[in-house]
This record gives sequence, C-alpha cells and structure tokens, in this order.
Amino acid sequence: MSATSLRRTPELLAPAGSLVMMRNAYAFGADAVYAGQPRYSLRVRNNEFGNLEAIGNAIAEAHAGGKLFYVVSNVLPHNTKVRSYLADMAPVIALKPDALIMADPGLIDMVREKWPEMPVHLSVQANTVNFAAVRFWKKLGVSRIILSRELSLDEVAEIRQECPDIELEVFVHGALCVAYSGRCLLSGYFNRRDSNQGTCTNSCRWDYKVKAADENPAGDVQPAQKVWLLEEKERPGELMPIEEDEHGTYIMNSKDLRAVEHVQRLVDIGIDSLKIEGRTKSPYYVARAAQVYRRAIDDAVAGRPFNPQLLGELEGLANRGYTDGFYQRHHEADMQNYLRGHSESGRSLYVGDVIGWDAARGLAEIDVKNRFAVGDRIEVIHPSGNFELPLTRMENADGAALDVAPGNGHRVWIPLPKALPGALLARFL
Repeated sequence: MSATSLRRTPELLAPAGSLVMMRNAYAFGADAVYAGQPRYSLRVRNNEFGNLEAIGNAIAEAHAGGKLFYVVSNVLPHNTKVRSYLADMAPVIALKPDALIMADPGLIDMVREKWPEMPVHLSVQANTVNFAAVRFWKKLGVSRIILSRELSLDEVAEIRQECPDIELEVFVHGALCVAYSGRCLLSGYFNRRDSNQGTCTNSCRWDYKVKAADENPAGDVQPAQKVWLLEEKERPGELMPIEEDEHGTYIMNSKDLRAVEHVQRLVDIGIDSLKIEGRTKSPYYVARAAQVYRRAIDDAVAGRPFNPQLLGELEGLANRGYTDGFYQRHHEADMQNYLRGHSESGRSLYVGDVIGWDAARGLAEIDVKNRFAVGDRIEVIHPSGNFELPLTRMENADGAALDVAPGNGHRVWIPLPKALPGALLARFL
C-alpha cells in the first residue's frame, strides 16, 4: 500500500457569521462550519445567529447537504452566565448540532453530565500545548482538542504521536492575537469590553505611534535607559510607556496567519481538522479561503507537490500582512524567496458578486463592491472553477456603455461566457 493511500483527508472547517457565509463556505469546499450565539461565544458583533430560528435553519440546511455544523460556546463565564447556561443551551442541543466548541472546564463538566451524547470540542481558548493536557481532557470525555496556536509543527507532531486516539484540530488561516491564545486584557482596559466575553474591540490593531522618551517621571534625562511611549490615534496626548525584552514588545498589531504551505506536513502528521478563522469577515473572504485550502488539502492527500500560486490567491483577502505564526521558527532562504515572490504576484481585489444573468445580451449583472473598469483583468471565482478574462465592455441597466464601475452600491452588466450564479469577481492588481 502506498504512502499516499494511507493519508487521511482532514476536515476543512470554516467560519460562519451568517447564513450567506455558511453557504459560501460549503460551496467552495468546506466540510464543516462553526458559529455561535452572541451570549456564549466570543463573537458578539457581526453575528446573525442570535436566535434559535437562525441556528436551527442553518443546522438543518447543513445536514441536508451532508455537511457539519458546530456551535461555538467558548465563553469564559462569570457566575451570571453559568446560572443561565443549561437552560439557554437546552433548545440549542435539541437542534442537534454536530458538536459544541467549549473552553470553560465548569461548563464542560455541566454539559458532559446533562448531555453525555453531545460531542465537545475543546476551544483554542483553553490553551492546550502538550500531550498531558490532551490526555486530561480526553478522560473528561472531550472528543476533539483544538490545539493552541503557539505550537510548532514538531510539537504538534509529538502530540499526535503521544495521543493517537483523539481528534486534533489546528488553525491554518486568519487573525492572530497578541495575547496567549486570545486571553487579552487590552480591550477591557481601554473600553471595558472584555475579550473573553466576546466583545473584543481589537485594541491591538488600533493606529498607534511610537515615541521616544528621554526623561523619567521626575524629569531626569536617561540616555542609557531608553523608554518608549505609545500614543493611540484617537487618544492624543495619552502617552503609555511600553517595555521591550529579548522577545520583543507586546502591545502591537499581529500579522495574520497563513499556513497553506504547511498543509502537506499537517496532513502527514495526521491532523483531523484544519481551521480557518474569521466569523466577522466577509462572504468573499470565506469563499476564497475555503477554495484555496480545499485545493491544498486535496493536493496533499493525493501526493501532489504544493502549488505556490495558492499563496498569491490569498493576498486578495483583507489581511495585515501574513505570517505562518509559530509553525516554523526559522525558514530556509529558498522557502522565504518563493513565499515572497508568489505572494506578490497574482494579487487581486474583490470587486463584485454575480447576482443575475441576461441571456438576451449575454451579460451578467454585477453587484459592485469595489471599483473596477473596462481594460481590467478580471478573475471569476466559482465553485465549478476559476478563470480569468479581460474586461472589454460594461453596460448599465439600459444598455448604455460604461467605462467604470465606481464602487459599492452600483450595479453593472459585463460579458461572461455563461450564467454563473453565485460567482465572485476580483480585479488583478
């Protein structure tokens, strides 16, 4: 039996902050999605699953399509939420989600006691970084561990080796937090909005300026002990001292995780689920990310070499610059070169959705999201496959020629070879 035939195909798990996101995730290759109620998950804003009807409809639709739907319940609760938890979750459990994603040991114990048949996946918020912790949670009946983002590939492989009989999940794409596995105090400090209650204001990503301070509070100049002060854009004059050690400084914006180049290794290790972060992102984001990671997984399982073009395709997504996080501490020179080269080539910008088809004119109706113009090179992104075309003409609803689709809120008609409902458009930069 060949090595390729022994490889398991990991689940591709995508975020869903809305029904449209869920549908895009499934259409573009995801096997499962995760979504949560605002009260008990860590996503309060941009979350359409605030009522039972929305969650119920989504779970039913997912199961009808042979897909999985996980409910996120990973809040780190204070006493008030603990007291209401079981009563609030009973109707959710009745909807038969495929698992609960949880972090708090008390809530996990309560769920395991009341609904022992409900699978529980341990959230990344629980900070699982070693095989002993994995074994501990397995004894408590947890069926899957979402490993901490702070692990290297070698550490993940060691945990898999030591714990072969439990499902393991890792993040491969999305936002990273400056705090350890997301346990951040910045938002609570600035705005009294607790990150661990789902109301993070992403304070680490605000517009800060770093200024040198040459005096201590007493007014003494300290040339040998440099102090740095941080000033946030919306708080002029409020200068905050920061410290730096051999590891760096901490109140700063993190780059986003992109680990598509490590999918092959994760498949070989035997990871059960590869996860994309981003429940507050756009439907375009989840479609594009799911499509790219689907291709990477399928190539890895089939034994095909990594396609570096996938790196460039992810550049079209909103990002703060990319990093592969802690997976690989030191990169070889040739690896760095192709990461950079292919990231800079093929970059694109999301410009619109195909929402209609005029067979008489052979034109597709486009709901414009960002500016594009005649003469641009356009990529059409669809579950059946992507293709490129030069944009040679554009019309309005009355058939008058247009040169430019100026931006969000406009609708235009452009030529496509056929009707492609649900297709997304990107403009190459």
